[in-house]
Amino acid sequence: MNFFSPSTAANPFGNETDRLALLKFKESILTDTHGFLNSWNDSLHFFCNWCGVTCSKQHQRVGALNLEGSDLRGIMSPHIGNLSFLRFVNLRNNSLSGKIPQQVDHLFRLQHLNLSGNMLEGEIPVNLSYCSELSIISFRSNRLTGKIPLELGSLTKLLTLNLGTNNLTGGIQQSSLGNLSSITQLSLAYNNLVGNVPEELGLLTSLSIFAIGPNNLSGTIPSSLFNISSMNTFSPTDNEFKGSIPPYIGLNMRNLQLIAIGGNEFSGRIPASFSNASQLRIHVTENNFVGQVPESLEIFQISRSSV
Repeated sequence: MNFFSPSTAANPFGNETDRLALLKFKESILTDTHGFLNSWNDSLHFFCNWCGVTCSKQHQRVGALNLEGSDLRGIMSPHIGNLSFLRFVNLRNNSLSGKIPQQVDHLFRLQHLNLSGNMLEGEIPVNLSYCSELSIISFRSNRLTGKIPLELGSLTKLLTLNLGTNNLTGGIQQSSLGNLSSITQLSLAYNNLVGNVPEELGLLTSLSIFAIGPNNLSGTIPSSLFNISSMNTFSPTDNEFKGSIPPYIGLNMRNLQLIAIGGNEFSGRIPASFSNASQLRIHVTENNFVGQVPESLEIFQISRSSV
């Protein structure tokens, strides 16, 4: 995703607030193995030419910060909140630690926030909900704790929410994520979530990826989730879900490419209608299914002895 074009013309009147905020960000980085931030200094005063920084053409303010895979070690400076024109932040695959700064709530233009693949700790800031333009939040593979904030349900423009592979606890609140009517990708996998899957998640009719396992969730899967025709990945694997899989699932979810329901307590028969999803990969082991695997599913290489 590219919102901006790099500026090449020097601007002696570049915004001093942005320049100082970037220098404070650099001060919080303890190790820059590959020297990506070497250009962040007073010898190259115009910050729009600094590595990983992109400015909007109109205002010459920092609009994007992209330092993905730069092997940066340190913390996220709270001064990032002073970059008030930021729309795009990608700090994925570094070694950032500490907490996500509360000051992100100043970034009311922010659309894309990817902090995946770091060592961030603490809770997800509740005031992230003030960033009402957010369409992508990815905090996958960190060390975040606490509950999923109810306030995230107010981010009605959200398309992707990936909180997988953290240490989140609590449940999936029905008054929160069920409001994200535009969301297409929802991943809460590899956490310590408990409780039921709220019926309201079945209202998320644009979902293509729904991944909620492994966790410690229980109860039944709302039947409305089996009716979402846009779904291509459905993974409640390794929880404590019970109930049966609707026989019509393969008719309503023809775009399914992966269904991972293994490691639960599902019962009944494996639906023959799975064969209607022509590109399907399926994992159903470690459940309580009965009967024979339908002959039509042999092409998916399901072991008869493992179901």
